[in-house]
Amino acid sequence: VQLVESGGGLVQPGGSLRLSCAASGSISRVNTMGWYRQAPGKERELVAAITRGGNTNYADSVKGRFTISRDNAKNTVYLQMNSLKPEETAVYYCNVGIMEGVYESEYWGQGTQVTVSS
Repeated sequence: VQLVESGGGLVQPGGSLRLSCAASGSISRVNTMGWYRQAPGKERELVAAITRGGNTNYADSVKGRFTISRDNAKNTVYLQMNSLKPEETAVYYCNVGIMEGVYESEYWGQGTQVTVSS
């Protein structure tokens, strides 16, 4: 299983970015998909997650500004980020739970850098 992230980059404060993460390989079923971020010197934190059925969960700090969505046919999760703040500069990682037989395995993307700066 491979996760490929895209969409990071440099954006000015108040700007927007859309991250994508596509899972490929031998996949029978993708369960919860999520995005985490890790800023320098800080712990990795959950940004948003979405279940296969579409239930979502957001960190309080991003509610109303970020939107997580998924395309089950493409095994892809998206994170639309609006009104970005400088303190949200971090490496963003996707996290995916994938059924392998009767067990679920957790996979991480390679990370994509998001820099919010003028």
